[in-house]
This record gives sequence, structure tokens and C-alpha cells, in this order.
Amino acid sequence: MATVQEQARALGDPTRHEIFRAVADTGQPTTVAELTERFGLNHNAIRQHLGKLVAAELVVEATAAPTGRGRPRLVYEVAPGVDSRWGVQGPYERLSLWLAEVVRTGETPVEVGERVGRRRRLGGREGDDPVAVLVHEMARDGFEPTVRRRGDELTITLTTCPFASTALADPDTVCALHLGIARGVVADLDGLVVDELVPHDPRRANCHLRVHLESAVSR
Repeated sequence: MATVQEQARALGDPTRHEIFRAVADTGQPTTVAELTERFGLNHNAIRQHLGKLVAAELVVEATAAPTGRGRPRLVYEVAPGVDSRWGVQGPYERLSLWLAEVVRTGETPVEVGERVGRRRRLGGREGDDPVAVLVHEMARDGFEPTVRRRGDELTITLTTCPFASTALADPDTVCALHLGIARGVVADLDGLVVDELVPHDPRRANCHLRVHLESAVSR
């Protein structure tokens, strides 16, 4: 595990720090090409900076789902362990903003959550696997999701509750927010419908998101 000193050294280079902030502020997987266009550097320079950020466990590298011919793209996003450090929002900071939006707008938590989920999907790519997208977004918030599928019906188990203390005080609001976020995330993706969130005691977690593939509707 990278130490704070190692992460600080990695961010000591001004350009690398700006690249880190760009990945953090985007809020979604970012490609080398996108960073190259933004910073006006060549691909190799961007890759070198990203390599040092990955080594310092500040960002993580993954392979995007293929969308056609050619090699799958590598994408980068902030590492989960960086929450609340180096200027990156932590889960409770995000929750406080969502709750403030509920109070300010007078909308239901589900409605606010759906808008949050849609914002997260801005810039999403055609052909993205909706199940993978939903699991990824739940993982970003620290729920450590697992998936079980039976035919066209899937259960996504949220094995950890990162908001346990708040959910214990007001489970209806917190769970409704995350039901809305799940629905918003997949709203513009074909093939998946989020039916319900079945809550459990947040101290023990293992709430269930029940979803189904749209092919089940047309039968």
C-alpha cells in the first residue's frame, strides 16, 4: 500500500497534479486521448504521468468494454482509497450534497438520486454494458457489490454500507437516494431496469438491488 509520503511525491509534479485533478473532477473513467486533448501533451507523456499516479495508488487503470474493432481502451479514475484525501470528496461529503439538494429543491430523495445518477452518466459511451456500469457506480460509492443472475432477473447485493450511521438514523431517505441513483445511472442505457432496493440493517449491509433485463418485459 502506498504511503502518504509516496502519494505526496507523486503529486509534487505540477503537471501530474493537474492530471490527477482532471481525472478526479471528471467523475467517470477517462482515457489517455481525452487527457492528451485537454493538456496538449503527447500520449507518451500522459501515460508516464498516469503510470506514476497508478503506482502511488492515486488512480486505477482498467480496460473499457470493447465498442468495435481494435484494442480495448485503457481508462483511468480516482482510486477508491483516495476518498476524502488530496481534495477528493469522500462518501459522506457526497451524501451531504445530495441531502442538501433534497432540502433545497423539495423533491423526493428518489428524484434527486435519479438526477445524480444521470449526471454521472454524462459522457457515457454507446455500447456500455448496463450491468457493468451499474455495478461500477455502486462500487464507486463503496458498496462492494456482487451480482447474482437468474435468467433475466439479477440481484446486486451491496455487501457494505458506506453510510451506515446515517442510514440507521433515516433509512428511508438514504436508501431512496441510492435507488434513485441506480435508476438514473441506467436511464439512458438500453437493456436494464432497476425495480427496487430491498433494505437490510445498515450495520450488517447486504441490501439488494433487484433489476431485470428489458427482454423480460417484451415476452
